[in-house]
Amino acid sequence: MEYHNAVLLKETVDGLAIKPDGVYVDVTFGGGGHSREILSRLGPNGKLYAFDQDKDALENKIDDERFVLINENFRYIKRFLRFYGVKEVDGVLADFGVSSHQFDVAERGFSTRFEADLDMRMNQDNQLSAFEVINDYDEEQIKAVLLQYGELRQAPAMARVIVEARKQGVIKTSEQLKTVLKKFLNHQKENKVLAQIYQAIRIEVNQEIEVLKELLLQMPEILKPEGRLSFISYHSLEDRLVKRFIRNGLFEGEPERDVFGNFEVPLERVGKLITPSKEEIKINNRARSAKLRVAKKL
Repeated sequence: MEYHNAVLLKETVDGLAIKPDGVYVDVTFGGGGHSREILSRLGPNGKLYAFDQDKDALENKIDDERFVLINENFRYIKRFLRFYGVKEVDGVLADFGVSSHQFDVAERGFSTRFEADLDMRMNQDNQLSAFEVINDYDEEQIKAVLLQYGELRQAPAMARVIVEARKQGVIKTSEQLKTVLKKFLNHQKENKVLAQIYQAIRIEVNQEIEVLKELLLQMPEILKPEGRLSFISYHSLEDRLVKRFIRNGLFEGEPERDVFGNFEVPLERVGKLITPSKEEIKINNRARSAKLRVAKKL
């Protein structure tokens, strides 16, 4: 089984404008596809640090003295780079999608295709899983998760049904959850709605939005002048945050302007939004919603 097909492989690494003796970070190591491509462009004095909180990814570690794999959440990027004596880097790559491996291993609970316990933890040492979200959150909390992260209009009714169903006993598996929510899963849109429900729960379990914000806020400090970030997002919530932060250094609102109407931003967009070709989507269907944005530090 292929662990993970790296999405937009060439385009994402091209976006970093690799310097042979540069220092780079791949914050979503996974199967190591992007990391291997970066290493192929580095000279003997180059260095690559990679992050992945999923212990399964450690099995893909690359045997190369220029490479260091850190088994941690990338929200701690600055702290762990400092541990290795690194204050600034030439580029940071991120591919925020769930890996093919995580989707294909049924017991991880990421896929709508399999019967599995409610889990969805990217770091299996974390306390919070999908089970706790579904069984312990109150109705308002569940509604907020489904509304905010799944953008589901029927979130209030779904939350009510889940809380009512819990009175009969815990909701332990993905099939039980589907049964509870079956009236919202009409045949034509079942897969789409299920995907939105799973996305919402997964984002909550892994704090994906908070983690992304923390990563972005560290970029201006970690990147060298002219250093680059090359980030792939898979849904509008992520892409919106990346786009806004590149544009004005904020996640919401507008930056303060001087008397001439100008404002300072830490980053500058490089090129236009990049999406996968029809050929890549044909080979790897999971690439279909990928959006790549590149920026450099001013």
